[in-house]
Amino acid sequence: MDKWSFRRAYKLWLHYGVFWIGAVVAGLLAVLYARLIDYGYNLFLSYVAHDRWAPLLVTPVVSALCVWITRRFFEGAEGSGIPQVIAALHGPRELGQRLLTLPILVGKILVSFLAILGGLTIGREGPTIHVGAALMFSLRQFYPARFRAISGAGLERKLALAGAAAGLSAAFNAPLAGVVFAIEELTRSFEQRTSGVLITAIIFAGVVSLGLQGNYVYFGTIDIGPHLPDLLVAAVPLIGVIAGVAGGVFCWLLLNTKRWMPRSVLQMRLNRPVAFGAFCGLIIAVIGVVSSGHTFGSGYAEARLMLEGHGQFTALYPAFKMAAMVGSYLPGSPGGLFAPSLAIGAGIGNSVHMVFSQMQLPMLIALGMVGYLAAVTQSPITAFVIVIEMINGHALVISLMATALIASRVSRFFAPPLYEALSERYTAARHASS
Repeated sequence: MDKWSFRRAYKLWLHYGVFWIGAVVAGLLAVLYARLIDYGYNLFLSYVAHDRWAPLLVTPVVSALCVWITRRFFEGAEGSGIPQVIAALHGPRELGQRLLTLPILVGKILVSFLAILGGLTIGREGPTIHVGAALMFSLRQFYPARFRAISGAGLERKLALAGAAAGLSAAFNAPLAGVVFAIEELTRSFEQRTSGVLITAIIFAGVVSLGLQGNYVYFGTIDIGPHLPDLLVAAVPLIGVIAGVAGGVFCWLLLNTKRWMPRSVLQMRLNRPVAFGAFCGLIIAVIGVVSSGHTFGSGYAEARLMLEGHGQFTALYPAFKMAAMVGSYLPGSPGGLFAPSLAIGAGIGNSVHMVFSQMQLPMLIALGMVGYLAAVTQSPITAFVIVIEMINGHALVISLMATALIASRVSRFFAPPLYEALSERYTAARHASS
């Protein structure tokens, strides 16, 4: 190989090779992390099967331990991780160097595994996005110092964006959702220079996921039939409004704790965060026991049961699940909102079926899922693309789009976009400390 060919190959390696290798590793991590979380939740279910009262002791202890470990060793790993990624992409450069590190990657995985062992209401998709972004961001060290100096923050942001999109793609087996999520939620724009790198990273992560897990559909395929019912015209706005109000209230609760929490609880949260974690864990446990265990964990199993027409869930299930999700998120333990939001949305659709009993239950559940997810994220395009890919529901594409749009707009009356509002707090904290 002559000198010119070597330079050309080296340049291609810098522009594409590191991204591709990182995407493969991100896909592998996403699959292994998913299996770890599933294993942890199965362990939780096994001891609850022997003693249904065990969560009253275990869940508060685990919740408190998660808070202590996160604050002591992995500060920045709390919550879903998506606000951290947004802050790193749009805030000062040092935010990425603080919020997208390998220690935070490790902490995100280990502490969320501990949280699911305690039955906390968390999902794995948000943490997978954070893990993917942190992994790819850390790969900047593989570039020569001169190349990093020339590329500046642009290289780091490109790596983090590709890692986050690849993480979502592998987590849901939804490559299109990965692209849309990166555009709508993370960047709010689409740069031509970034598009090729982004899509190839998603492809490589998706191939790894497919190779290890097969070509599966997250919630299975729903059968709508050749004709859509006339009542769909009424069901779409109704579910959109209900899901929008519920999701908006959830966002308002997370963003306005000083306006609804008793002063004593606020003081506990501020001055004794570990005790506050135990208190929230006790609330989660009580709700879980009262709901016969349906509110524990991500809610994936419950959403799938509802889609398949199995299981008995009351109209209070969405409210119970939402309360458990608030209790899981407020202490600051690592854990995502996507899967629990889908479960709450499924519960809304299941409850609306009592009014529209002549309509197919899976159809209403799909509308509820997309509505509540859109209300929480206020990213309607991402929400309906995710749900379409998760249920193979292309026959409902217009209805899903309309429900997502209505729910997102209704939610905005209650609170601003959740992830953006939370990400601004990381930027504000950085300015306060400087």
